[in-house]
Amino acid sequence: MSSPAPASLPLLELDTLRTLVAIAETGNFSAAAEVVYRTPSAVSMQVKKAETLLGRPLFKRDSRSVVATPDGERLVQHGKRMLALNREVMATFISPDVVGVVRLGAPDDMIEHILPDLLCRFAHTHSGITVDVVIDSSTRLRQKVHSGELDLAMVTCSPEVKPATDMEILFEEPLTWAGMRHGIAHEQNPLPISVWEEGCSWRNAGLKSLSDCNREYRIALMSAHISGQRAAILADLAIAPIPVSACVNGIVPLGAQQGLPALGNYALGMILSEQISRPAEAAADHLRACFAAQKVLASSA
Repeated sequence: MSSPAPASLPLLELDTLRTLVAIAETGNFSAAAEVVYRTPSAVSMQVKKAETLLGRPLFKRDSRSVVATPDGERLVQHGKRMLALNREVMATFISPDVVGVVRLGAPDDMIEHILPDLLCRFAHTHSGITVDVVIDSSTRLRQKVHSGELDLAMVTCSPEVKPATDMEILFEEPLTWAGMRHGIAHEQNPLPISVWEEGCSWRNAGLKSLSDCNREYRIALMSAHISGQRAAILADLAIAPIPVSACVNGIVPLGAQQGLPALGNYALGMILSEQISRPAEAAADHLRACFAAQKVLASSA
């Protein structure tokens, strides 16, 4: 006799997710009710229904404010991605009346294998919006958003450090020490490494891992561009801390077998201007949706 098919997981409605996100952003049920055009009692019912469905509290309430629990924060983060994906899907059928220019900042490594596809897909769904891209270090990109030179920027950071209040995490990926295939740079002492300036999350992770295991090193090359890191690696002059996805075309990950410490993950965050325009909001939603889809594909692989 065959075993019964497993019951399907319950579905969270997008309308409920929109309410939960509004509560987290406003910190108040009444204010959230105004955002989603519902009564406070209807908002409370949606929260109660979601908490019953998930079997855990999503918000901590007191007389003055509402704060998301750790489970609530996780749900709100996923909810934002799902709502952004819904907006992007609808935009492909209902042509938005949004035109303008978006000034987008991105770190150097994104221009190689991520950004071109993101921009191409955005152009297909938002033909009235032009995107001007600035490539720079994460530190300077953050400064340019705050000064009004950019509408939004993607920046790298460490997931082990709580992100700043102005940053939304889009994606995480493992870092690795990388060297030339069949290279010997990793056998030298002190270890020759290629990194960038202070403040770079890849540099910080790499130097910390070497310090923690008391491995001597020297900085053989400093380059603001991942192409410079690649050149140093492929010449077997140094190894470098880079994302696993960047280990291609003769560059291989190195680890315990080569006597090198693990590096953990790095995160890609998004920072928005305080006075964000409708075209920039559309671009931000597009980024959220694309990285949410990428996470789904990665988890199912």
